[in-house]
Amino acid sequence: MNHELSVLIVEDDPHVLLGCQQALTLEDIPCIGVGSAEEALAQVGDNFAGIVISDIRLPGIDGLELLTRLKQRDRSLPVVLITGHGDISMAVGAMQKGAYDFMEKPFSPERLVDVARRALEQRSLAREVSSLRRQLAERDSLEGRIIGRSPAMQNLRELIANVADTSANVLIEGETGTGKELVARCLHDFSRRHSKQFVALNCGGLPENLFESEIFGHEANAFTGAGKRRIGKIEHADGGTLFLDEVESMPLPLQIKLLRVLQERTLERLGSNQSVAVDCRVIAATKSDLDESSKAGEFRSDLYYRLNVVTLELPPLRERREDILQLFEHFTQQSALRFDRALPELDNQTLSNLMSHDWPGNVRELRNVAERFALGLPAFKKSGASAGQGLAFAEAVEAFERNLLVDALQRSGGNLTQASQELGMAKTTLFDKVKKYGLSH
Repeated sequence: MNHELSVLIVEDDPHVLLGCQQALTLEDIPCIGVGSAEEALAQVGDNFAGIVISDIRLPGIDGLELLTRLKQRDRSLPVVLITGHGDISMAVGAMQKGAYDFMEKPFSPERLVDVARRALEQRSLAREVSSLRRQLAERDSLEGRIIGRSPAMQNLRELIANVADTSANVLIEGETGTGKELVARCLHDFSRRHSKQFVALNCGGLPENLFESEIFGHEANAFTGAGKRRIGKIEHADGGTLFLDEVESMPLPLQIKLLRVLQERTLERLGSNQSVAVDCRVIAATKSDLDESSKAGEFRSDLYYRLNVVTLELPPLRERREDILQLFEHFTQQSALRFDRALPELDNQTLSNLMSHDWPGNVRELRNVAERFALGLPAFKKSGASAGQGLAFAEAVEAFERNLLVDALQRSGGNLTQASQELGMAKTTLFDKVKKYGLSH
């Protein structure tokens, strides 16, 4: 149940339940009714945005235990308890444990509506504050980890912030070295699963005969050499995130088994007939076009559609040249600290090479160049310096110029007069260049 600002009523008396639903519905308050705490717990998922109104006396789990379990899931969830005449002291004690309010039977429809509205208002405000705090924290943290001022990287950070705290499966597409695992870790770290395991598996780095055991686990004596039970990667990621890198390399027979796990949320270890329930978010990464691979029969289309509920595309470095200097400075500073070296000054030749190189290894290659530069070694080998001359000189100059303008505008807070003075450039010229590069100020 994920309805925004709705009321979940838990009452085993069908007449009382119907009366409560009718009273709320007449006041245009969305609601749903269930007859037990067990049903209520099944309805309240991670994204439940409403409140709970529950009778204390219920078959099976009672209202007090339901309150405890709901508060363990979400401390800010308002829970209103319905009490009988002799349960007042019990209700007061429950409020000390976190209940929002209580109503004594019999209560009027007006009383029910008033309590529900107040609780919903508090719920709405608490969720809004929580969302704003999370967005601010994620924005600051993401800018420190997903580096770049280019529109592509700004858009990527926004997408990560929007989908990180959901359970949706994500497919990350990008060339080797573009930072797919970094993005996967950000999705995990900025989700409510961050306290659980982030389990990474490179699908292209395992022999096929070991793959099934590695991902699903096995029982003792399931095959020769299996001396004891081993928990697989999926089961180890229970409650957390499973990252499947180079997922295009997964053997077709195992794609079928993975699809079953995603559909049924259970698995069977090798050598076992017992199903094990698992709850993990799956993030997959590929350097191939899985859509084309699925059409060619090289990757199961049903698994592809399961994995790419959300798709994040990481652009190659050559397509976001305005980010090169910022990334290079970041990696150089990190390396200088790690190697205990003074931060070297960027010379014109290195700058020229940075902006003209084609970066086939993407950000990973740039980090390597920055590490050599921090050690006082030639940042580019002779072959590497000439390898990027396919970029026109004018393009390299424009990328460098755009980066300087972005830096100046950020330091001036978007003040064109101040930025033009800092750059030694006429304000009208600066305005034209800002317009040319599509920069905001």
